[in-house]
Amino acid sequence: MAVRIRLARHGRKKAPYYRMVVADSRFPRDGRFIEILGYYHPLEKEEEKQVKVDEEKALMWLDRGAIPTDTCRSLLRKQGILRKHHEAKQAARLASKAASAPAEA
Repeated sequence: MAVRIRLARHGRKKAPYYRMVVADSRFPRDGRFIEILGYYHPLEKEEEKQVKVDEEKALMWLDRGAIPTDTCRSLLRKQGILRKHHEAKQAARLASKAASAPAEA
C-alpha cells in the first residue's frame, strides 16, 4: 500500500481550503483517508493562520514511509518538519554506525 501525504480540497467554489491528509494513493483526492494532519488556507491573509500542521503526527507518518506530494513537501519544509525528520534520520544513522563499528583498544 503506497501511503501519501496530500491535500484534500474542501470549501466552496472560488474559495477553497485544503486538509492535509494521509491517504492510500489509490483513494480519490477528496475521498477516503487515514488521518488528518492539518490544514492549508491559501486565501488567508495572515501567514500564521494559513498553514497548520500537527508536527508530531507528520513526523510519525514520515517515519513510517509516507511520501508527501510536491505541494505538501513544500508546506512541510516551510514549517520545518522535513528538517527535523532529516536530522532524526541522520542521528539514527550515525548512532547505528557507531554501535556497529568495532571498539579499538
